[in-house]
Amino acid sequence: MPEAADSEFWKDIKPIPQVFREGAMPEVYASKIAEGDPRYWVPISETVSSKPVWISLAKNMWADVLMATEAGLVNRHYHPHPIWAYTISGKWAYLEHDWTATAGDFVYETPGESHTLVAYDHEDPMKVFFVVSGPLMWLDETGETVGHYDVFDYVAAARAHYDAVGIGADYVDTLIR
Repeated sequence: MPEAADSEFWKDIKPIPQVFREGAMPEVYASKIAEGDPRYWVPISETVSSKPVWISLAKNMWADVLMATEAGLVNRHYHPHPIWAYTISGKWAYLEHDWTATAGDFVYETPGESHTLVAYDHEDPMKVFFVVSGPLMWLDETGETVGHYDVFDYVAAARAHYDAVGIGADYVDTLIR
């Protein structure tokens, strides 16, 4: 039950009695997703970590907060599917584009885009909420594919990390829908 209404015009409206259809899973609610226990941040590279907040194995998708507390780099990669990003804090960019994102900026990445994500040294850590669909195809310096990273790789990395830091690998199951 949400916080009780005080003076809002809708204060006497009753909630729907049967929220979920048969077989439906509950929502994922996560408070202050860009904050909290540092053990929830899964290393993605030597300088960038990710905090998963929602995972779909069936759709090969996940939502996370990407973070770099100093200058950072995510491997060059290609997206065959769309990506959405909202900058929470800090400063980041793709070397291949002419913009630099800061707090409040939104980016929609079209399918078929290759880029190199960099985080700048900044007084605030780079924190970006991403919705990732499909795999990331790792690229070499010429843009040729040399590997991939999909939802199954992400889940495996998160399970291993959470097991190693004492949270427990099964925490990941609470995020899968």
